[in-house]
Parts: sequence; C-alpha cells; structure tokens
Amino acid sequence: MTTGVTLVDAHHHLWDLSANYYPWLSDRPETHFFMGDYTPLKRNYLPADYRRDAAGHTVLATVHCEAEWDRQDQVGETRWLASMHEREGLPTAIVAHAWFHTPEAEEVLARQAAFPLVRGIRSKPVTSLAPDRMTPGAPGTMQDPRWLEGFARLERHKLSWDLRVPYWHLYEAAEVARAFPRTPIVLNHTGFPWDRSPQGLAAWQQAMEAIAREPNVHLKVSEFGLKDQPWDYASNREIVLRAIGIFGIGRCMFASNFPVAGLRVSYDTLVRSVARMLEGFSEADRHRFFVTNAAGFYRLALPARVP
Repeated sequence: MTTGVTLVDAHHHLWDLSANYYPWLSDRPETHFFMGDYTPLKRNYLPADYRRDAAGHTVLATVHCEAEWDRQDQVGETRWLASMHEREGLPTAIVAHAWFHTPEAEEVLARQAAFPLVRGIRSKPVTSLAPDRMTPGAPGTMQDPRWLEGFARLERHKLSWDLRVPYWHLYEAAEVARAFPRTPIVLNHTGFPWDRSPQGLAAWQQAMEAIAREPNVHLKVSEFGLKDQPWDYASNREIVLRAIGIFGIGRCMFASNFPVAGLRVSYDTLVRSVARMLEGFSEADRHRFFVTNAAGFYRLALPARVP
C-alpha cells in the first residue's frame, strides 16, 4: 500500500446508540435523507471504529460535528463528547448544536460556549425540499428576525457557524454572511451538488459563486454521496476541482463526514481519491487543504512536527 495522507479531519461523527438518544437513528426515520436508505448507520460508531476506518493515514486532529442528538438535551452531546475526549483523545474539537430562534437559545448557546473544546455551532435553518417551495421569513429560516438575533450571539462567544443547506439556499446564506462579516462560516459538504446534470451543476456553481464572494465563508470539501448512485471518481473530481476553483485553496478544507460517507465509499478510498484529485496543486497547497486550513479555522493545536 502506498504512503497514507497526513490530515486534519474537519467533520466526522461519533455515536453510542446503546447509551444515548438520536431520534433519526433510533425511532424517527429521516424520510428525506439525501442518500436514501441509511439503515447501515444505525449502529454504534465510536473512536475505535473511526480509527479502524482511518488506519493507514496520519490523522493529526478531528472535529466532531453535532449528530442530531436529542434536541431536548442539546448540551448532552457536548458533555458526552468532552468525556470521550478525556478517555480517548478524540475528538480534538467540537461543533455543537444550539437553536438560534427558540426561547432558550441564548442560555443553550452560552452553555455550549463554556466547553473548552467547542469551536463552533451547527444550527440548521429551516429549508425547502426544492427551490420552488421556499418560504422566506418563516420561523427558523435565515430571514426570521429571531433566528438572526440568535445568530448574532455567535460573534460574542467567538464561535463559528457550520452552514448546512441545499445549494438553492446559498443566496440567503450569503446575505447572512454579509451582515455578520466577523463571524467565520464554513459551508458543509461542498454545497450538496446533488443534481449532476449540466443544468444542475450550473445552478449549483452559480449559488456557490454567490456565497464564495463573502470572505468570511470557507468550504468543507466533503460528502459527494448521491441517492441511489455509486461513488464515482470522475464526477466527484469535477465537483472538487470546481469547488476549489470557486473558493480558492486557501478557504477549502478536507472533511470525511464519516461514518455517513461510508454508505458509499471507504475512508481510505475517499482520502486517496481526493489526494489524487489534487495532484495538480503544489505540495504546500495540498498541505493547506488537508491540514492547516482546518487547523486555523477551528483553532486546533497541532503537533510541533507535522509529518
């Protein structure tokens, strides 16, 4: 086997279904899950499982992104992950959850920010299943005054925002980024280029270009999985190179989205494929993409000597 890749994984999940409650993995199936049937995910995924998947690569640090733990106990996941970090050394940092528009939003955000490992918040705004079904201004959307009031608190707590929306909502997200230029934002999962037709890719690219104009927005190059379709190197390479071309290598970071991405591809194949896609970039740029961009965004302390 060829030498592995040295990396920071900017987005992964852990869960223990025997001890904790995740409605979407337990008793409330996600009807519109973007990759269709996700039954294989309904099992424990703990640090030993992650390390087994990532074997062969040098993972310097990881960022755990909230995994839709029971929303009645938003801080519970952070508390569990902090204890996991103490026992296992994983994850290195946490992107926690807090609603922005609910009555208890200010209290929950403050409690999350009090954990030393918490670097950011992922709070999914209300979105539509298709561009022609959007309801701008509805409660929980990115135009909701209460949502914006809650979002404004991120800067006060020195937290970033992990943005996860279908690409047709990126224009609204760009307005949020413009209104809060001092809040770092990172777009998850390459903006979800689900429609790979020429028309679909053009619409995705136009939306990506709109949000990339905001200098406080960064990009996680991750999750190319499609509903009922296999993982395809050529198609995904086009997505990766287009996305990096739009944002610039200095604002892009690698993220595995494991174990979710494992529905379509192994960790090893994913990492080696993305590394191969970037062969045209300089060694320094590849190092920024795989290591230092994520470390800088999430304020991660890396070993003094990085391989």
